[in-house]
Amino acid sequence: MRLGCARSVGLLGMEAALIDVEVSVGGGLPRTVIVGLPDTSLYEARDRCRAACASAGFGWPEHLVTINLSPASLPKAGTHFDLAIVAAVLAAQGKVPAEGLQDTVLVGEVGLDGGVRAVRGVLPAVLAAAREGVGQAIVPVAQVGEARLVDGVTVRGVGSLADLAAVLAGEEVPEPEQPARVATIERVPDLADVAGQLEARWALEVAAVGGHHLYLHGPPGVGKTLLAERLPGILPDLTAPQALEVAAIRSLCGLGSSGALPRRPPFAAPHHSASMPALTGGGPRVAQPGAISLAHRGVLFLDEAPEFSPRALEALRTPLESGVIELARSRAITRFPARFQLILAANPCPCGQSGTPGGACTCPPMAIRRYAARLSGPILDRVDIVQRLRPMTQSYLRAVGSVGEATAPVAARVREARERQARRLGEWGWTTNAEVPGRLLRTKLPLPDGVDLLDQAVARGQISARGVDKVLRLSWSIADLAGQAAPGGWIYRRRWPCAAVTRCRRCGDGRHRADGPDDPGVCDRTG
Repeated sequence: MRLGCARSVGLLGMEAALIDVEVSVGGGLPRTVIVGLPDTSLYEARDRCRAACASAGFGWPEHLVTINLSPASLPKAGTHFDLAIVAAVLAAQGKVPAEGLQDTVLVGEVGLDGGVRAVRGVLPAVLAAAREGVGQAIVPVAQVGEARLVDGVTVRGVGSLADLAAVLAGEEVPEPEQPARVATIERVPDLADVAGQLEARWALEVAAVGGHHLYLHGPPGVGKTLLAERLPGILPDLTAPQALEVAAIRSLCGLGSSGALPRRPPFAAPHHSASMPALTGGGPRVAQPGAISLAHRGVLFLDEAPEFSPRALEALRTPLESGVIELARSRAITRFPARFQLILAANPCPCGQSGTPGGACTCPPMAIRRYAARLSGPILDRVDIVQRLRPMTQSYLRAVGSVGEATAPVAARVREARERQARRLGEWGWTTNAEVPGRLLRTKLPLPDGVDLLDQAVARGQISARGVDKVLRLSWSIADLAGQAAPGGWIYRRRWPCAAVTRCRRCGDGRHRADGPDDPGVCDRTG
């Protein structure tokens, strides 16, 4: 009986464990058996690997071949074990030196022609190898750039089983030249495209500063989708650890990087027909990431939010609080990160015209209430900012249409405010106001003026305890945006797109100034 052993990685969500692929050749009639809780795609590896070895000229043992995936109690799925199985079989036959497999992790799928193909999850697999102190990783040549995002591991790319044998024998295998990529300029949606909606632009800026969840509601065509799509453009770049998290999730979904970390926050906008597994993640045995994980460290935009399945929306409750989604299956619990910024957009009624100046809504009152109730109280209680958008009049659009502020200056203000938050919250390990626990808000940070108003609102049942924390977090975000050391005083002077112009509270015009705390901010009009 001859033995061979190689190492691969078992993926369970973002968690990964080293798997020993043990092969025993001999002791029975010719056949191949895989044990160790393999799924269907992994059990089919016996046929793929046999055909690949025959095509590459190595042959397959004419004896009983037993392949054990250890630890046997861990569920295993995927085709990325193929390369380790072939290497262990070749080592058992003495066709490659076993010494080259002791400090090596192998990840890749083999084709029937003996080629090595790309697989999902290369980046988290190499990250797991680095954590365990493995010195070398062998991956498909097409994914070398993705694997080399991890420091501390020597990455070798192979395009065929002949290349694999050469690498394990210590020979140098030249990597094929990658085709030159044509530089493309990605157009970032600009806030200047949004006409009017000064209050909504301000709400978007405050949400970007503190990482707050935002609910935009109003009739069709007022700019809800335009604003949501422009939020990622004013958010700061990802840090290196955050970019590595985002790249690892994309790798699990088969959206791997070509060799560069993503520096911009991701943006996910699933269609309202998406099922609950598509939104939160799921799968029969080993769950896969959903839209909320693809939006990790970025923005999740749910347009036409009331049209989503109620079960799918209610499944967001826990991730909105914890930043993690746990998917329980019979054999294991899979965890994915889900620290996203939620943007909801909705019409006021099924026809979308309720409350518009023309009064063209044809929906009965019960239909309007039923439509609004599709967003439950617990979900809305987790949303920090609720902003109503109204249609712009033609005269108002002419007045403000030429002074819309672009993305760049808004992004600069958001970046400065985020830096203030980082200096204030760094000792506790938080980065944005939305992440700060309520206990810390009330005990470690100074309370803003007007807390007695919150006490009265709680006593009347107008706001929940979570709502109190939301108000405190928002007050700190507004203070950070205004450059103040703490909430309080005259910090609410709005920097609208037209310099220091603020909207009149009486007539809604955006051409009146508020020059200080004593300025009422209203015009002389009586109508």
